[in-house]
Amino acid sequence: MNLTLYGYDDQWIAVDCGMMIRQDLPNSPLQVPNTDTLQTLGITPAALFITHGHEDHIGAVAWLWPRWGCPIFATPLAAGLLRHKFAEHQLSSAAIEIIEPGDAVERGPFTLRYLSVTHSIPESCAIMMQAGDYRVLHTGDWKLDPEPLIGAPVNAAHFRALAPLDLVVGDSTNAPMPGQSASEGDVAKALATTLEQCKGRVVVSCFASNLARVLAIGRAAHACGRRVSLMGRSMERMVSVARGLGYLDDFPPLVPSHDLGYLPPEEVVIIATGSQGEPRAALQRLAQRRHPFVDLEPGDSVIFSAKAIPGNERPIEQLKKRLLQLGVALFDENNHPELHATGHPAQQELKKLYQWVRPKALLPVHGEARHQQAHQALAEQLGISAPLTPVNGDLILLDNQGLRLETRHPQPPCIVDQNSVRPHPGLEHQTPGARRGSLFLALPVTATETGWWRIGRMMLDTTGASPLDEESFSDWLDEQLEEIEAETLADLRQALQPRLMHWLANHLQHMPEVHLQIMAADMPTEEELDRQ
Repeated sequence: MNLTLYGYDDQWIAVDCGMMIRQDLPNSPLQVPNTDTLQTLGITPAALFITHGHEDHIGAVAWLWPRWGCPIFATPLAAGLLRHKFAEHQLSSAAIEIIEPGDAVERGPFTLRYLSVTHSIPESCAIMMQAGDYRVLHTGDWKLDPEPLIGAPVNAAHFRALAPLDLVVGDSTNAPMPGQSASEGDVAKALATTLEQCKGRVVVSCFASNLARVLAIGRAAHACGRRVSLMGRSMERMVSVARGLGYLDDFPPLVPSHDLGYLPPEEVVIIATGSQGEPRAALQRLAQRRHPFVDLEPGDSVIFSAKAIPGNERPIEQLKKRLLQLGVALFDENNHPELHATGHPAQQELKKLYQWVRPKALLPVHGEARHQQAHQALAEQLGISAPLTPVNGDLILLDNQGLRLETRHPQPPCIVDQNSVRPHPGLEHQTPGARRGSLFLALPVTATETGWWRIGRMMLDTTGASPLDEESFSDWLDEQLEEIEAETLADLRQALQPRLMHWLANHLQHMPEVHLQIMAADMPTEEELDRQ
């Protein structure tokens, strides 16, 4: 749910504007950034710059941009996806301006240049910005892939030319991971080998936005004499937009899903959405034998060419159980890790980039607290100042003294409900009567074999509320998580609600307005636990 604001001389620009899915709420609504702080501070961005077309970077634009009405700069693929979103919202797309990778644009005191990076969607870019004497690199999502399949590898000379920099605002997602991330070229070879071994019908599920993966599947299918079909609205839309831009010119001809029943199973490869166990996605319909045109049979194979997003482990396991009950062979990140590659940099890639651009300071963003802390430790090993691990709502100052936290603004969550953005309703069934202040609690958890476990730091803001003993509150929360039996984040939240209200009623003099957010987090590795 990325939205970053940069200000200089009282003029502001925004970078990215994404959304996330609230898995802990009924019907899994969308959550978008809260813009109340911007209104309170009188901040209206003069332009919105998009780094790439993933939903966590563009998904909230159509909801929030009408409040700003500013120009939107995006590379052709991201711009095409945004135009589709604007059309669905009956918005004019006239504000969307295409900027090619490598181009520069000026907006007020800011000069920004788009620099191509490799990621799991084409046309991903870092943004180099200069305002006054300050030079800042906003990396966006990236990796150093020597064989990205679509697009060229990262040009080291372009980044060396930036050195030295005052600040890098950098991707921490894989900062705890040693070594180098795998290449899309390696995944393509593994997919080709796996498809050759499969006998019946094959379904490959991946993220629709990973066009390099979609291309690799299509090429492997063609080499094996199989026909390709797409399942899922987002997959069809992404391939349509990409083809219009010339990215999939050598992709094999597609078979409409309604014609698949006429083909022998051994001649079919289906590229489907639903790798995260989404209830309405194509793979779920196949697993439940609810697809109108295809029934999976014993001897068919399903390949999960995607990593499980934290919090989705249980829906994915339920999906896999249904597939196994159909007699389907499964290939996933556990038994065939070579069938997926991350889109984010491991430690060797981070070190290489920082050797190129030689930043004075780093602001580690993306990922969770432990990812940011690992990134912070890596920077300090390299002699780069990294004094902060920011959280949502932090207003941070960069000056000739370095980085420092100015203020921290609470960020009550906002969700999309019935085509409008509204504040999260907080906990239901609160004690009636007047409220004294507000309590905002963001609780990162991960699913284990025995229950739920709190990961990293609990985000607690008690604006105007009675004083709270955070240590005893934290210990109590951990005990509740161990006791509660819940299959999903939504079930966990429903079980925790009444217990939380009861504890607060017994420990606070006055009952505040309470807002709870339960977030999915990654389980630390054994190596990270040992270091802690």
